[in-house]
Amino acid sequence: MKTQRLSTQSKLFISLFVVAVLFVSSMLIPIPFYIEQPGSAQDVQNAISVDGQKNTAPGAYLMTTVSVQEATPATYLLAKVMPYRTLVSKKEYLGELTDEEDDALGNLEMLESEYLAKKAALNLAKIPYKETFTGINVMGILPESDFYNKLKIGDQILKVDGQNFNDLKELMAYLSERKEKDTVTLSIKRQQEEQEVSGTLVKMNESHQVGIGISLTEASQIELDRNIQFDLEDVGGPSAGLVFTLELYELLTKESFREGKKIAGTGTIASDGKVGMIGGVDKKVVAADRAGAEIFFVPSEDFSKEAKEKNPDLKNNAEIAKETAKELKTKMKIVPVANVKEALAYLKK
Repeated sequence: MKTQRLSTQSKLFISLFVVAVLFVSSMLIPIPFYIEQPGSAQDVQNAISVDGQKNTAPGAYLMTTVSVQEATPATYLLAKVMPYRTLVSKKEYLGELTDEEDDALGNLEMLESEYLAKKAALNLAKIPYKETFTGINVMGILPESDFYNKLKIGDQILKVDGQNFNDLKELMAYLSERKEKDTVTLSIKRQQEEQEVSGTLVKMNESHQVGIGISLTEASQIELDRNIQFDLEDVGGPSAGLVFTLELYELLTKESFREGKKIAGTGTIASDGKVGMIGGVDKKVVAADRAGAEIFFVPSEDFSKEAKEKNPDLKNNAEIAKETAKELKTKMKIVPVANVKEALAYLKK
């Protein structure tokens, strides 16, 4: 019996097929890493309106983003050599969250950012409004919580054991009087549907305090005779607060301070106008520069003395932004601000 041997042509075909499979696999098969890279610099002019009117003044306020994508073997290696790419393990990026929960948290943070921008802009424009407490939003659930598989990020707690609360402080005071293994019933709203969820109080692993085992934030609504609307899709997180406030303030006052310039920025916003630090500022500077921005507002907030003593190499947003701008050799001006008033003062001078 003769031994059958592959022809040279067959061997070449098999080799090419194997190489093709490996190439496609390296491009498509995900690995447990994420790549953070420069995202977009989006004009918020078309996303915000007051009484149905959008800002038509020349120039733009640009909301800068960080793009996050799941890595493959090929993109992992590419990220190793390309500038302004950061590799983060899936465990480090998500923690105990699923991809779905991470998206829900990002959406919740964006809604809170929009709400705080409304308050900051209305306060700055000295327009009176009424604020009504509506409930308490679930921002996270600890693994040791008895509500871990019962609550979802984005759920809104309306009552506890049938009792209403005027704020988060009252809820925490009520729970502080309960003991470990006591049962509590939460009345919640999930996707516009109300339901009840029961569970026992537990002692948290880190704090050793007794509680529900969830992180919470207050939810409220603003009532006034103006109709303020945000229309944003596929964007999450709290870092556009400053830019939202600037755009909204112009709409409310019917004044323009940008004078035809493209003005990018980043930073969380508080209701008193304070601007807070965010992540990925180097990538946002790159995105703003690519979009042709002339000014980039960045939080001037610094880390505490204790934090710097523990980590002497720690850099705040302003320091990183200036370093990145120098590396890019951009003409874009980096302007650190502590609050929205400082940003407006810079534009007015």
